[in-house]
Order: sequence, then C-alpha cells, then structure tokens
Amino acid sequence: MIDTVDHALPHGITLHCRVSGEAGRPVLMFLHGFPEGAFIWDGLLAHFSRPEHGGWRCVAPNLRGFGPSSSPADAQAYRAKHLVQDVVALIAAECGAGQPLAALVAHDWGGAVAWNVANQRPELLQRLLIVNSPHPGAFVRELQNNPAQQAASDYMRFLCRPDAEALLAENDFARMFGFFNTPGGGGAPDWLTPAVREQYRRQWRQGLTGPCNYYRASPLRPPGSDDPGAAAVQLPPGMLTVRVPTQVLWGLNDPALLPGLLEGLGDWVPDLRVQPLPAASHWVVHEQPEAVAAALTSLLSRQQSASNAIDSIASGA
Repeated sequence: MIDTVDHALPHGITLHCRVSGEAGRPVLMFLHGFPEGAFIWDGLLAHFSRPEHGGWRCVAPNLRGFGPSSSPADAQAYRAKHLVQDVVALIAAECGAGQPLAALVAHDWGGAVAWNVANQRPELLQRLLIVNSPHPGAFVRELQNNPAQQAASDYMRFLCRPDAEALLAENDFARMFGFFNTPGGGGAPDWLTPAVREQYRRQWRQGLTGPCNYYRASPLRPPGSDDPGAAAVQLPPGMLTVRVPTQVLWGLNDPALLPGLLEGLGDWVPDLRVQPLPAASHWVVHEQPEAVAAALTSLLSRQQSASNAIDSIASGA
C-alpha cells in the first residue's frame, strides 16, 4: 500500500512523499526527475516494501518545486546546494540522525542530486543506483566538447525562457507529453496510457515554474553566443569522486543523454557497475521497471554479501 507523508524539514522546506513499508525498517529512497513526480516509483515502492522482497521502508519524495512539495519562487533556490540540503534532511527524518540509507535510487534530475549527495555526504548512503542521469564530470566534459551532446541538450535553453511554463501548459500540455515520444518519430509510447496521462496532468497543474527553475538555476547547459553555460564551469576533482558502491542503468536510445556520458565514469567512481539497456530510452523506469528492480536487488545483494564476508573474516569463521 502506498501512503503519503509530508516531511517538514528544519530549513523550511516541506517535501510531500509517497511511502510504503514499515517506519523504522532500513530505507530505500527514490528521486524522480523532470517532468515527473514521486508517483513514477509506485511499483518499485510496493515491490520492495513486501516482506518477500526485503520488507524495506521505501520513500519517494516529490522534489522541491514539484507537485505538493514546497516551491520557492526564486530560481536560485534550486541551486544544487539547496537540493542536496533537502535530501540530506529527508534522510535524517526517515532514518534518524547519523543513520544511512540502504540505497539511493535516482533518475534524471533526481540523479543529478544523488550524485552530489554521494560526493558530499557518502556516509549517508550505503549504495547508489543511477538511471539515465549523467555524472557531473562527464556532463560538463560532453557539453563543452561534444557537438552531438550539445545539440541533444539544446532543449534546456527553451526551459530557461521566462515564458517556458506558459508554453509547456498550452494545448493540454502538448509539449510536456512530447518529451515522452518514442525516439525517431514513433509517437507516444505504449506505457503512456490515459490513466498515466491523467497522473501527469494532476502533477503539472500544481505548477511548472519549480521544474523549469531547475534549468534556470544550473549552468550545465550547452554554451551559446549569449550564454557561456557549461563552457564557464570548472569542477575540481574533489567534487567528482563518488566512493559509494554504484550501479548505473542506461537506456542507450536516450535522445537527450547520449552514450558518451558513460565514458570515463570509472575514473570518478571506483566501485562501479554499468548496465547498458540497448532497447530502452530515457524513460527506463516506465519501459523496463523489471530491469530497475533487478538491478536494485542485485546491488542490495552484492553489498550484503560483501558485508557478510567481511564479518566472517573479522570473526575468524
């Protein structure tokens, strides 16, 4: 069963969360991206909260600016440091002070936040599962040097326009639904049923300024004549290393995030597994939920097996 909880965080932001599983159990946290919401994770919340699949406490917040969560008006309120602060505070609220998540699972913008949490506060998560969300070092590199990735990311300029939210809402959110179209002009995907469309409409009717502000606040966009974008960004090595055990799922048919973003990840993430999905696009969570569930199950099992082995060695077994 999926319930909802409003977590009023100490710094004045409230995150509206979808939750499943018993409070006090080890926590799996799921972060959505643009233009989505916490509801995309419902199937995985229900799956992993069941006793036969681990009986985890599963928590999926609507990130700030999305749905019923707090939506500050100032675009600068969506800078990375504020998004990280939200997730760190939510981990404390769900896990207790100083206790880590069993795993953080994240897609798209949620992944951008998760990479930063894993870099800055690695003690707060035991594992990281990323779904089609570029590591910041790889994204800066590709936006600075790869014309194909620059072209694929050009939509970001549109989302920074002051009238973007009004244009996105036109004609029953036609442009928003267009983000989901099958690459190559195939039209709407099969998973975008009338019922799912209505879930999105309910989410988007609560406001689009917050989601657009993620793009307005970030310099990670293609450089242009009037905007240096990523060309002006230099990230020190200390902001790029992630030592949390990490698995990356990547739909290779993603038209916005190209496979070149997978190159060199091991230089920043020593404990890394990458699983390409040739038949998937950006919307892996919808297209192949069983692959996401299997990857998370594998990641949880792998780390538990490693912990058990270390305990056996320490005890002399």
